[in-house]
Amino acid sequence: MDIQTLTVWIRGRYQMLRAAQDKGVTSTELAVIAGALLVGAGLLVVAIRTKLTEKIGIINGG
Repeated sequence: MDIQTLTVWIRGRYQMLRAAQDKGVTSTELAVIAGALLVGAGLLVVAIRTKLTEKIGIINGG
């Protein structure tokens, strides 16, 4: 699935839930939102770790 499409869907769905236009969230939607947040967090951790490893390598002369 395209990440931009998923992001737009999550934002739209979140806004609907906040505006109380929906009575609730289905378990599938909740799982997709939670999964997307976990993937985003994982990518952030990988990016930070890669950047730190790069900086440490430069400091150590590697």
